[in-house]
Amino acid sequence: MQHKMKTLAGATLVAAMSLVGTAHAQQADQVKIGFAGPMTGPQAHYGTDFQNGVKLAIADMNATKPVIGGKQVEFVLDSADDQADPRTGTTVAQKLVDDGIKGMIGHFNSGTTIPASRIYANAGIPEVAMATAPEYTQQGFKTTFRMMTSDTQQGSVAGTFAVKNLHMMKIAIVDDRTAYGQGLADQFAKAAKASGATIVDREFTNDKAVDFKGILTKLKAAKPDLIYFGGADAQAAPMAKQMKSLAITAPLMGGEMLHTPDFLKIAGPAADGTYASLAGLPLSDMPGGAQYVAKYKKMFGTDVETYSPYAYDGTIALLTAMKKANSTDPAKYLPVLAKTNMAGVTTTHLAYDDHGDLKNGGITIYKAENGQWKPLQSVGAK
Repeated sequence: MQHKMKTLAGATLVAAMSLVGTAHAQQADQVKIGFAGPMTGPQAHYGTDFQNGVKLAIADMNATKPVIGGKQVEFVLDSADDQADPRTGTTVAQKLVDDGIKGMIGHFNSGTTIPASRIYANAGIPEVAMATAPEYTQQGFKTTFRMMTSDTQQGSVAGTFAVKNLHMMKIAIVDDRTAYGQGLADQFAKAAKASGATIVDREFTNDKAVDFKGILTKLKAAKPDLIYFGGADAQAAPMAKQMKSLAITAPLMGGEMLHTPDFLKIAGPAADGTYASLAGLPLSDMPGGAQYVAKYKKMFGTDVETYSPYAYDGTIALLTAMKKANSTDPAKYLPVLAKTNMAGVTTTHLAYDDHGDLKNGGITIYKAENGQWKPLQSVGAK
């Protein structure tokens, strides 16, 4: 009798464990979220910063034990390295679509995002990208959304600021011929000329170059008041050092890809006096900045860098749209994502226009002083 009771008890325990296992399996209904960025190569620090914001957003959303379509879901990240290369970007995009992702976060670079966006659009998968080139959201796709303001606004604010506030009337421009660098430089030049400046020279390089002495020697002869660079910190830092070695007194200015700790660290003392524009408010002034800094430090053991807060907000917007639509089906939650209106870390009012551009994105101009980026002026940020 005792043996039978033990057997019955054992069977009951096994049955209970089976039920727990079944419940756990239901709770582990995984929803794949795609991610792509430069995780190797000279822009890997951008990709890591970007990905950390996405990871934190997913962790925060999973902590709420979200229920969608009557089932508890767990969001999981399907990450890929696009190496900041357009061809690799399209290969990565197709792989992620084939993996069955329900939403896409990325890419980072405009040059990889624009060709990859067609693949996501054809699959009907919403894409929230860090890319800032205007062309990204002007292709007519309903699936394209941004995390940051476009180069149209950033270049316009920077170009106007350079002339109206800094009184730089003779400007030389260099860009790296990427979709991002060229697009940003074009918008800057347009605004600077509209404000009364003269573009005394415009030169081109590439996103792998590190020797700019030939270009800079030519620019020095033009005696510019300011040199504007459309490109990344991996090129801007050695450019700043070579400007100093050539005794070029004109300051360097660029977009958000200069506004990084790496630029300050690599350029060293030559960084001082450099100007950079960046989307939104300074981290310390962001509505959710202080709380975000604490969570980020706890999770990653390092300081917040440039892009992660925007990645966090963009990811939360996509996941929240799924919850509100009560579906992870891209066709069902896409219209909800398009109508996003929420408070985030970076802004009190995150919303998209008809193209997927941010309605309320602003720009802040910074200056490098004593190895730190000091905010000078914010335009349209709130």
